Amino acid sequence: MRLFVDTSAFYALTDESDAEHARVLAIYEARAAVGDLVTTDYVLVESCLLVRARLGRAAARRFWRGMRLGPVEIVGVTAEDLERAWTIDAKFADQHFGLVDSTSFALMERLGIEQALSLDAHFRVVRIGRSGRALAVTP
Repeated sequence: MRLFVDTSAFYALTDESDAEHARVLAIYEARAAVGDLVTTDYVLVESCLLVRARLGRAAARRFWRGMRLGPVEIVGVTAEDLERAWTIDAKFADQHFGLVDSTSFALMERLGIEQALSLDAHFRVVRIGRSGRALAVTP
């Protein structure tokens, strides 16, 4: 079963002073050894921008280099994912999902991914797929 990695987890991994750094790192390293980590190109861009804004350009470059060489499969958001994201966003209008969250949920639904490494509460709220089940979110 693949594990989707969200921006919030990538940031915690990058910022060693983050309160969740150690927990996220342990999960990330364990799953990296298995080789089942996945994210989107949108999450990559959002993560780079967040790291740069908070930790500076050098940290953002280190993060980007790690993503280029690391164990995470980066999957592109498709036009169909964007359309599905629009529907997901409308269905959960009270949650104020952002574009990156909504496209992440659409891609997870398309690929059948039901687990996420995320510190974002939105990942605990959303119900995707025909079953309408909640995602298994860690930590």
